[in-house]
Parts: sequence; C-alpha cells; structure tokens
Amino acid sequence: MAFHNNHLHFSISLLGLLLSFLLILLPATATATATAGIRLGIIRKPSSDVPIFREAPAFRNGDSCKRDEKIHVAMTLDSNYLRGTMAAVLSILQHSTCPENVEFHFLWARFDSEVFSCIKTTFPYLNFKVYRFDSGRVRGKISKSIRQALDQPLNYARIYLAEILPVEVKRVIYLDSDLVVVDDVAELWGVDLGDKVLAAPEYCHANFTKYFTDQFWSDRKLSETFSTRQPCYFNTGVMVVDIKKWRSGKFTQKMEDWMAVQKQRRIYHLGSLPPFLLVLAGDIRAVDHRWNQHGLGGDNLEGKCRSLHPGPISLLHWSGKGKPWLRLDSRRPCTVDHLWAPYDLYRPSTHALEE
Repeated sequence: MAFHNNHLHFSISLLGLLLSFLLILLPATATATATAGIRLGIIRKPSSDVPIFREAPAFRNGDSCKRDEKIHVAMTLDSNYLRGTMAAVLSILQHSTCPENVEFHFLWARFDSEVFSCIKTTFPYLNFKVYRFDSGRVRGKISKSIRQALDQPLNYARIYLAEILPVEVKRVIYLDSDLVVVDDVAELWGVDLGDKVLAAPEYCHANFTKYFTDQFWSDRKLSETFSTRQPCYFNTGVMVVDIKKWRSGKFTQKMEDWMAVQKQRRIYHLGSLPPFLLVLAGDIRAVDHRWNQHGLGGDNLEGKCRSLHPGPISLLHWSGKGKPWLRLDSRRPCTVDHLWAPYDLYRPSTHALEE
C-alpha cells in the first residue's frame, strides 16, 4: 500500500511538472518569431456565430516609410464573409512596404460586438475605423438579381463611400472581401487618376451587351447613355476612387437614378455592378489587369473551377459563386484555392483557449 501511495505521489508530481512545462511552452510558441518582431497567439473563443481566428503577426514599416503618407482601404464587414476579410487584410499587410501606413475603413450594416472584437484580437496593431451603413438607404431601391448574395444592402455600400467616409479622406481603395493582395498595395494607391473619378482594370474584350437586358438595348433613349463613350466592363471589387471628385460630380445620385429606372423597367440582373457601368464605363482610368485576377469563384450560378489567366498577378479575386474557404472546408477545392489558403487565419477547433 505504501508503494501505491508513493507511486501515486510520483504520478501527480510528474503530471504537475508536465503541466508547468506546457504553460511555459505555450507563450514561448506564441512568440517563436519574436526576433522578427512578430507575435502569434490564439485569441479568445467568440460566440458560435463568429469564426475563431489566430492572432496575426505584427507588421512594421520599413526605414524608408513616412508615417504621414496614409493609404486608405475600404471594405465591407459581414459575419458571413469575415473569414475572407481577415485573409484580405493579412495579405495587404504582409506584402506592404509600409503596412503601418495602411488605414482600413470597414463598413457594416449593423453593430456586431463579436465581429469588432475579432478584428481587435486578430489584428491588435491594425489601424482601422468602422462605419455604419444604413441599409434603409437602398432597401427600396434594390431589385432581385441572379444571386441572392448580390441583393444584400451592404453590397451597395460602395456606391455611398463619399457619404460615409470622413471629409479628410480624399482617395480610397475599395476592395471586396473575397480576394488576396500579393503585391505592395502602395502601387495601386499611387495610380494617376488624372481627371477621372475612378480607376480599375478594364476588360474591353468582354461582351458588354450581356450586362444589360434586351429591354435596355431596345430602348433608344436608355441605350444612348453610351453614345458618347466606348464602354468596357470593369469589376467593382477593386477600385481606386477620388472621393472629392465623386462628391462634386454627384455620382451617388446618378447611380440611384439608374436604380430607380431598374425598379420600373428591369434593365439588368447583376446587383450593384450595372449602375457603375451605366455611369462610368468608358470613362475611367484603366489599371493593369494584374491588379484584379477576377472570376476565380466561377460564374454566379454554379461557381465552377477556373484557371488563372496568363501574365503577372498582384491581386487574386474569387468573384463569382465559389468562395475558397467554403470549397477548402468541403474538401473539394479548386487548384487556385490553395493560393488563398496561406492567408487563412481561421481556427477550425471549437476548443480555442483563452489568451
């Protein structure tokens, strides 16, 4: 019996020693790359509706950076796309020469404390602001499109950037949440807009007529809107916008006018994209195609796999129905989805530890 007690005492002591070692090891693992100024860890477990994320590294400016040269990036914030947003933010910071100069402006339809907490704990050093987008502003103006996700009011928030962002923001890069940046975003920020209000990659080889209905093209008064332009398709998930020119040109009102026509005449099927094309197609500053390798999510109906287009790439965009995180989780990813995976901060475990 005495032997059993000694054995039990030894087992408890050994267990205590192992637990102590693990407690020492966990913080050490979380700061394993401290020599590079990077801090990793596990954030607290949020509610079941919000994904769990690892804490991202802390990215610091290079010696050549000037702290007053801000780069403004606007994105929408939706719990359904939060995993994509986190990956996009990480990719921007990771490839920036001056990551501390990037200021994020997040637009959301309603306050969500868990989502806000996730951003703070996943990116403790992030320079960001959050703004409420009033869904009521567009709810009566939205017409049903070919995909439900395109009908969400927040999808139209990009039209109202000039009204939401503070007046000191003169220019902004608008980015969707289903993309990753693999180049220095400062290059996109520095594009020369000239006298244009918006810059984006243009695709003049695309069949522009398909973005509008036969009813639109058969109505001479409506289709004449393009009579003085050579319209080309551009994707509104990656745009550089001159906010000051947008305000003075009343572009929000111009797009709302077309949305009102759509409610009466059914002139298009694709959510917030057609109003941009109606007002600005053929009158934007073209940006190199490498800044929007779009369509990686397939079409809007089936989301089938697509290959990369040839040429250099600075931004990968999973526009379309298929999203990389969903396809990876289903264990049926497309080849291009593996290019998104390295930026995924999601922790699938439901047993995340308190930090």
